[in-house]
Amino acid sequence: MPVVDMPLSELAVYQGTNPKPVDFNEYWNRALKELDSIPFNIELRRSSFNLPFAESFDLYFSGVGGARIHAKYIKPAVDDAAPHPAVIEFHGYSGNAGDWSTKLRWIAAGFSVLAMDVRGQGGFSQDTGGITGTTLRGHIIRGLDGNPDELLFRNIFLDTVQLTRIAMQLPEVDPARIGVYGGSQGGALTLACAALAPEIKKAAPMYPFLADYQRVWEMDLAKDAYEELTYYFRMFDPLHAREQEIFTTLGYIDIQHLAERITADVLFATGLMDTICPPSTQFAVYNKINSSKSMAIYPDYRHEAIPDFSDKTFEFMMGL
Repeated sequence: MPVVDMPLSELAVYQGTNPKPVDFNEYWNRALKELDSIPFNIELRRSSFNLPFAESFDLYFSGVGGARIHAKYIKPAVDDAAPHPAVIEFHGYSGNAGDWSTKLRWIAAGFSVLAMDVRGQGGFSQDTGGITGTTLRGHIIRGLDGNPDELLFRNIFLDTVQLTRIAMQLPEVDPARIGVYGGSQGGALTLACAALAPEIKKAAPMYPFLADYQRVWEMDLAKDAYEELTYYFRMFDPLHAREQEIFTTLGYIDIQHLAERITADVLFATGLMDTICPPSTQFAVYNKINSSKSMAIYPDYRHEAIPDFSDKTFEFMMGL
């Protein structure tokens, strides 16, 4: 088969390149403890998109750093005493929670749906800022010049956990039947959420972003979604004197290092011709997942719409 990365036999055993900080687990345990102290401060505003069989709301809640985070929430319009399952959807880099109508397949199956706007991207969630260093290019490097606790994706990962905790407390939702899914950045957030919120039962990431940054750079693919890595080195470390330090700091928000914390069942999709999120970076994550898992491999597909994975995800979540 054609390849843009390692042969499949090597991908199957690849364990990643980007270094893992020695205090990685302490870092995330401390972050979760911080999140524990933040009240939800939930605000629900009924949306104008309402159908006889569905109720929709704009949901706002508080995240770390004082940010107000927005999510779309849509649930079946039935008076059913039995709590039902829910799915949480995460969008791609720079996107937003998407249209209400795209969630209706879940309503038809008796699920509630929550779709989060990522801070500072295409929706209504706040990026409250306040970090040291450049903000000119991208979210991966946001906070890289300061304390690792200021990394923007740390806070975004925590937002996914906060939304999961809120979903678990909704009276119509069964807290033991929650799944997460998304592609690209949404795939990364799916895995981060499953790692940091062990209550998640099923996770379906498609070609996840935010993995194995050093491998991306070494493949000369620090462009497109990863462009800010090249930008950062060119502007702030042209001799790569801080290369090890920079990649180690990025290791705090490298989802391959979170993967071993996942306990959910995982359905993972990878396109072997992907030059945006190279296959090896995805396998670095997948190979570290210790829970029940399976991978759908699409040899001819790049970072693009994959013809049947949405259906596979739907069928997978029906097992909640």
